[in-house]
Amino acid sequence: MTELLGDDPEPADRRPAGPLFVPVRLGPWGDAVRVFRTPLGSRTAVGFTSVRRLTATLGGEQAWIRLAEPALRSLVAPLGVTRVTVDPQLSAPAPAPTPAPVVPVTPAPMTAALRVG
Repeated sequence: MTELLGDDPEPADRRPAGPLFVPVRLGPWGDAVRVFRTPLGSRTAVGFTSVRRLTATLGGEQAWIRLAEPALRSLVAPLGVTRVTVDPQLSAPAPAPTPAPVVPVTPAPMTAALRVG
Protein backbone atom coordinates (compact mmCIF):
# COMPACT_ATOMS: atom_id res chain seq x y z
CA MET A 1 0.00 0.00 0.00
CA THR A 2 2.90 2.36 0.74
CA GLU A 3 5.47 3.21 -1.89
CA LEU A 4 8.84 2.75 -0.23
CA LEU A 5 12.16 4.49 -0.72
CA GLY A 6 15.09 2.52 -2.17
CA ASP A 7 15.33 -0.97 -3.61
CA ASP A 8 15.29 -2.86 -0.30
CA PRO A 9 11.84 -4.51 0.05
CA GLU A 10 12.02 -4.18 3.86
CA PRO A 11 13.85 -0.95 4.65
CA ALA A 12 14.12 0.08 8.28
CA ASP A 13 12.43 3.42 7.58
CA ARG A 14 9.02 2.88 5.92
CA ARG A 15 8.05 6.29 4.50
CA PRO A 16 6.24 7.37 1.36
CA ALA A 17 8.42 8.99 -1.27
CA GLY A 18 7.92 12.76 -1.29
CA PRO A 19 4.91 14.93 -0.47
CA LEU A 20 1.45 13.40 -0.64
CA PHE A 21 -1.63 14.50 -2.56
CA VAL A 22 -4.19 14.84 0.25
CA PRO A 23 -7.96 15.01 -0.41
CA VAL A 24 -9.64 18.09 1.04
CA ARG A 25 -13.09 19.60 1.20
CA LEU A 26 -14.08 23.23 1.36
CA GLY A 27 -14.85 24.19 4.93
CA PRO A 28 -16.08 27.44 6.47
CA TRP A 29 -12.48 28.63 6.99
CA GLY A 30 -10.90 27.20 3.83
CA ASP A 31 -9.71 23.75 2.84
CA ALA A 32 -10.09 20.96 5.42
CA VAL A 33 -8.38 17.58 5.23
CA ARG A 34 -10.89 14.78 4.61
CA VAL A 35 -10.86 11.98 7.17
CA PHE A 36 -11.97 8.52 6.07
CA ARG A 37 -12.76 5.21 7.77
CA THR A 38 -10.93 1.93 7.31
CA PRO A 39 -12.92 -1.23 6.54
CA LEU A 40 -12.87 -1.96 10.28
CA GLY A 41 -14.25 1.49 11.12
CA SER A 42 -11.23 3.31 12.55
CA ARG A 43 -10.59 6.86 11.34
CA THR A 44 -7.68 7.54 9.00
CA ALA A 45 -6.19 10.39 7.05
CA VAL A 46 -5.43 9.52 3.43
CA GLY A 47 -2.64 10.59 1.10
CA PHE A 48 -1.75 9.57 -2.44
CA THR A 49 1.67 9.47 -4.09
CA SER A 50 0.26 10.80 -7.39
CA VAL A 51 -2.72 12.73 -8.71
CA ARG A 52 -3.47 9.78 -10.99
CA ARG A 53 -3.92 7.48 -8.00
CA LEU A 54 -6.05 10.03 -6.16
CA THR A 55 -8.41 10.56 -9.13
CA ALA A 56 -8.59 6.81 -9.85
CA THR A 57 -9.84 6.24 -6.31
CA LEU A 58 -11.85 9.37 -5.48
CA GLY A 59 -12.72 10.82 -8.90
CA GLY A 60 -11.57 13.79 -10.92
CA GLU A 61 -13.67 16.32 -9.01
CA GLN A 62 -11.88 15.65 -5.70
CA ALA A 63 -9.95 18.71 -4.50
CA TRP A 64 -6.48 18.10 -3.04
CA ILE A 65 -3.44 19.80 -1.54
CA ARG A 66 0.21 18.73 -1.27
CA LEU A 67 1.41 17.87 2.24
CA ALA A 68 4.32 15.94 3.70
CA GLU A 69 3.25 13.00 5.87
CA PRO A 70 4.40 14.68 9.15
CA ALA A 71 2.31 17.77 8.31
CA LEU A 72 -0.72 15.60 7.55
CA ARG A 73 -0.30 13.76 10.87
CA SER A 74 -0.03 17.09 12.70
CA LEU A 75 -3.26 18.36 11.11
CA VAL A 76 -5.36 15.34 12.06
CA ALA A 77 -3.82 14.63 15.49
CA PRO A 78 -6.11 17.13 17.31
CA LEU A 79 -9.06 15.15 15.89
CA GLY A 80 -7.78 11.96 17.51
CA VAL A 81 -6.75 10.48 14.16
CA THR A 82 -3.45 8.60 14.45
CA ARG A 83 -3.50 6.53 11.26
CA VAL A 84 -2.40 7.69 7.79
CA THR A 85 -3.22 5.45 4.84
CA VAL A 86 -1.13 5.93 1.71
CA ASP A 87 -2.49 5.01 -1.73
CA PRO A 88 -5.67 3.17 -0.74
CA GLN A 89 -7.06 1.40 -3.78
CA LEU A 90 -10.69 1.03 -2.83
CA SER A 91 -13.29 3.47 -1.63
CA ALA A 92 -16.98 2.96 -1.16
CA PRO A 93 -19.38 5.61 -2.42
CA ALA A 94 -21.16 7.68 0.20
CA PRO A 95 -24.41 6.07 1.22
CA ALA A 96 -27.34 7.47 -0.69
CA PRO A 97 -30.18 8.82 1.39
CA THR A 98 -33.00 6.34 1.52
CA PRO A 99 -36.47 7.69 0.92
CA ALA A 100 -39.01 7.36 3.67
CA PRO A 101 -41.20 4.28 3.23
CA VAL A 102 -44.50 4.94 1.55
CA VAL A 103 -47.37 3.98 3.81
CA PRO A 104 -50.63 3.44 1.95
CA VAL A 105 -53.45 5.59 3.27
CA THR A 106 -56.86 4.00 3.37
CA PRO A 107 -59.81 6.38 3.61
CA ALA A 108 -61.97 6.14 6.69
CA PRO A 109 -65.43 4.72 6.01
CA MET A 110 -68.18 7.32 5.76
CA THR A 111 -70.67 6.79 8.53
CA ALA A 112 -73.04 9.68 8.04
CA ALA A 113 -74.14 11.79 5.11
CA LEU A 114 -73.43 15.48 5.20
CA ARG A 115 -76.42 17.79 5.20
CA VAL A 116 -76.30 21.18 3.64
CA GLY A 117 -78.59 23.83 4.79
